[in-house]
Amino acid sequence: MTLLESIILGIVQGLTEFLPVSSSGHLVVIQSLFKNFSQPGILFDVTLHLGTALAVVIYFRKRIVEIFKNIKLLMLVLTATAVTGVIGVAFKDVFEKMFTDVKLVGAALIGTAIILLFAGRVKTGNKTEKEMTWLNALFVGLIQGIAIIPGISRSGSTISAGLFAKLDRKFAAEFSFLLSIPAVLGAAVIETRHLTKADMVNIDISVYLTGLLVAAITGFFCTKLLVNIIQKQKLHYFSIYLLIMGTIVLMVL
Repeated sequence: MTLLESIILGIVQGLTEFLPVSSSGHLVVIQSLFKNFSQPGILFDVTLHLGTALAVVIYFRKRIVEIFKNIKLLMLVLTATAVTGVIGVAFKDVFEKMFTDVKLVGAALIGTAIILLFAGRVKTGNKTEKEMTWLNALFVGLIQGIAIIPGISRSGSTISAGLFAKLDRKFAAEFSFLLSIPAVLGAAVIETRHLTKADMVNIDISVYLTGLLVAAITGFFCTKLLVNIIQKQKLHYFSIYLLIMGTIVLMVL
């Protein structure tokens, strides 16, 4: 892998991981368009995931510190994460088969667009961690589990779930991003189980570090951008892109 490829993949990871457009859905579409497309390797993929996780940790560093002082917020995050984990494990084989169905991805992209359209019109709630209920956390965790389906945006669906649960817009975004840390790190840990000795041979550290830094920097600014978009009630803007993308996938691929 070249340094340029590392930069490009880092940018793509940073953009699609947090903007509500579904990174997994885009990967399936790319693989369908380019039959010779091959993923850069498990270790590099894990490196990019660590980069985006680093972006969230840096952006929400103060909130993360608060989590360990605020037992309720910590338990809300753990509750939602546990629900997602149960769904991911229970339906692992089902989800894996979905990654080969391009038409399903197209439909899921349109589904995400519809969710964002409705979420953008939801009356602003005022719940923060003080008012958020355990049922709210279970609901967001359930939606995050469903978002494993390629084409369903994790960030878009969890933020929307928070808005439907009448969470404050800023807190809905914060809670979604806080959930992304264990979700992204968990995915990275699972992927490392498939590492082979071949993956560890001839590693160019500079290429991997570049990918990590680019993913982290891109992810940081995308996080900031998305938080601002949510507060300004412009989340539905992404619906236009997703509707077009989903329609093209259904009609062409």
